[in-house]
Amino acid sequence: MNAANAALRVGTRGSALALAQTTAIANRIGALAGAPVDIIPITTHGDTSRESLSSLGGTGVFASGLRESLLAGDCDLIVHSLKDLPTGAHPGLAIGATPKRADARDVLCARDGLTLATLPVGARVGTGSPRRAAQLRSLRPDLEVVDIRGNVDTRLARVAEGDLDAVVLAAAGLGRLGRLDQLAPEFLELSAWPTAPGQGALAIEVREGKADRRLAEALAAINHGGTQATTAAERLVLARLEAGCAAPIGATAVVDDGLLFLTATVYSPDGTRKVTSSHAATPESHSAHHLVEAAEDVAERASRELLAGGAAEFAPLKGTS
Repeated sequence: MNAANAALRVGTRGSALALAQTTAIANRIGALAGAPVDIIPITTHGDTSRESLSSLGGTGVFASGLRESLLAGDCDLIVHSLKDLPTGAHPGLAIGATPKRADARDVLCARDGLTLATLPVGARVGTGSPRRAAQLRSLRPDLEVVDIRGNVDTRLARVAEGDLDAVVLAAAGLGRLGRLDQLAPEFLELSAWPTAPGQGALAIEVREGKADRRLAEALAAINHGGTQATTAAERLVLARLEAGCAAPIGATAVVDDGLLFLTATVYSPDGTRKVTSSHAATPESHSAHHLVEAAEDVAERASRELLAGGAAEFAPLKGTS
């Protein structure tokens, strides 16, 4: 954005979901910055490969192509699903904003109105997430968990065609596609079914350095302090444990009544073991700085407790106590 009337180029993955969530955010930023917006679809290795996510090496397979385009100057900012973003900082880039989070829950989309409790023994449930697979095996070891890839419609089609009895998806994604009212899925509550760190949230990534004033002000306007703090707490657990997508970890943080609460659970891949840690901190204020300090505090304590509880003995973690 050099010229006053230059279009703001926003990079995104090309899936229907990515385009839907990016367009909504880009339009907000463009309106605040007083600039037209161009959406730049970018194909990543994670989009073209049919291998499982864990074998591909984790969440970075979706972020790397977007980041390369941003660093090359092909776009001015990129929009990530925060759960797809590696926890480590990327040289030359920074998170410019974390907008208000959508619903962080998972949902079960099953045939014939079935629920997780009423699926018959041996029912085939699809997911590409090691965390969801471990949770399914923990709660319903009698189910057959099927590793799947593909976009939302591809996954739902396998249920409609009878190949699968159900799939587990993110409520936020279905909501952004306008599908929740059509499907009437079962919402899996976070207290019993914690989701991926950062699920339901988006991250706006920009190049480091002096940003265009209008863009910087627009990003500041859409940043949500509570979302920034809660997702930071969840993702800091991943970073402390040095865990990637092959590690079945669920984490949920909330800011409530002046406290920041964090609960994190590590599962064994087969779902037979798990360890949970819950901690709270009182931020000195609700400023972004103090909220992030509280997030770092609870994440550090929870991580140490998870490791002390034996998480590294049964889950693929690299962290040490």
